[in-house]
Amino acid sequence: MSQRQTPDALLLIATGCAHCPVVLEGLSQLLKQGHIGRLEVINIVEHPEAAQAIGTRSVPWTRIGPFELEGLLSPKELSDWTDLARRDEGLATYFNHLLETQRPHHVSALLQREPASLSTLLGLLASDKTPMTVRIGIGVVLEELQGSDLLAGALPDLFELARSSKANLRADAAHFLGLTGNTDASPMLQTLLQDEQADVREIAADALQMLQTGRP
Repeated sequence: MSQRQTPDALLLIATGCAHCPVVLEGLSQLLKQGHIGRLEVINIVEHPEAAQAIGTRSVPWTRIGPFELEGLLSPKELSDWTDLARRDEGLATYFNHLLETQRPHHVSALLQREPASLSTLLGLLASDKTPMTVRIGIGVVLEELQGSDLLAGALPDLFELARSSKANLRADAAHFLGLTGNTDASPMLQTLLQDEQADVREIAADALQMLQTGRP
């Protein structure tokens, strides 16, 4: 399994917060053990601009590596997320967590910070273990990215999905190719117009129209 470098952590707390000391202690122990490289703690009562910059009003709020987590976290949960932050495959677990808890906007924000992680998100579609709630959430995220350079750059991953033996994945890929706004997707969509499944052919036709007109 691939490993990343030791993650850093950021914790937002507030005076009078009942759960903040628990998270602070858990992160402090991970810092002492060398599982976290650096820990920054900010009291948002004294520095409200820190919470405003992040866009949160709740504490404790924790960032471990690329993972942003809200609320009370036990020492084991903190340790688990820290371990996942050191592994490339941990990002898929984090995406599952966000989409299962219906937070697609958090996924979109992470993709803006780490564009390369879009490949991991799309990889979830190909997994039989990915629940339907997550699949729906991925669709929401990609629709938010419609016409963006980020989504247009995902053509290789979408082409791979379009070649899947599973009709539902080919249908998803056709729809997402239309969302890219990139005419380089046209040859693959032309191929999907000849698909054995009527649903795939119909979605591919709609996607081609979207590319040509800029409208669904």
